[in-house]
Amino acid sequence: MPIAAQLPYRLYAHIGSPYSMKMRAVLRYRRIPHVVMGRVSDWAKAFGQVRVPVMPVLEYPDGTFHNDSTPLIRDLEERHPERSLRPAQEVDVFLADLIEDLADEWLTKAMYAYRWAFPDHTLWTGRLIAFDQHFGGGRASIEQQGHDFETRQVGRNALVGCTDANLPMLIHIAETVLDALEPNIPERPFLFGTRPSNADFALFGQLCQFTLDLAAIEPCQKRAPYTMRWCHHVHDLSGLEGRWRNEDESISPAVQALLDLAGDAYLPFLIANQAALESGADRVQIDAHGLHYEGTPFKYQAKCLAELRAGYSALSSQAQQTIDPLLAEHDCLSALAN
Repeated sequence: MPIAAQLPYRLYAHIGSPYSMKMRAVLRYRRIPHVVMGRVSDWAKAFGQVRVPVMPVLEYPDGTFHNDSTPLIRDLEERHPERSLRPAQEVDVFLADLIEDLADEWLTKAMYAYRWAFPDHTLWTGRLIAFDQHFGGGRASIEQQGHDFETRQVGRNALVGCTDANLPMLIHIAETVLDALEPNIPERPFLFGTRPSNADFALFGQLCQFTLDLAAIEPCQKRAPYTMRWCHHVHDLSGLEGRWRNEDESISPAVQALLDLAGDAYLPFLIANQAALESGADRVQIDAHGLHYEGTPFKYQAKCLAELRAGYSALSSQAQQTIDPLLAEHDCLSALAN
């Protein structure tokens, strides 16, 4: 059915949620009719309809509710083939999935650190996010809600690995991603051609928070001004037309650099996380880039590793022959082909 003939989707989302901004940008680019429900008062209905009450929630035209951005993106691909986010090359589809996962699960740790690990900024961070969530609610209420939200989120720092000991690793993740994108964005704004993929939107979801969060704004703007400006464009690409990379065109240097990050740190983290879960250990630890990371193992990251391995296994033999040297060059192959 043509998208224009569809009833609108309802996206329960807010500005301070990286996955909300990822999904809003996807819906805009793909020209899928939708409305954004951006206040806490809108969300109670949506949260009551999903198993895990996390942002964003997408209400479909048939009245069903779903969340988790990656499955949402894939389901929308099945329902609406126009302006797809899936690259033309089978190899690029897998690489886009890997980079999407890296952004959603590894870069997000840096986003959380910039938001909640710098005490000089957390007071106003809490207030500004409360302003987004309780838009028009009045200053006194917003500041009280902001205080409560700040207290809850800072209290979760240790659980999500946002500790003083881990901070060098977390900031290094952000700097590595910014350094991967910044030299390439002026000539090649997207990873797999002149149109955006799911990987581009996943990176955007995290990075657009760097344009909002007080501890991130100055260092990230100084380090990667084009990348920060790129975020403002990706918020709405509804008018963009582009094409995918052809097989005879080189892979973007940004993709190569992001694969280095995956091979050096993210995939080793996923493997260590799985090992911790299997052994019953209560900590997951890795060393990468000359830095140390230690945190709580999570079952969701074990699911991520399993899905990446399944995605690699599902590649055609020709695609594996093409991609294996690239993955091996960046120390990704052994983790994925296991």
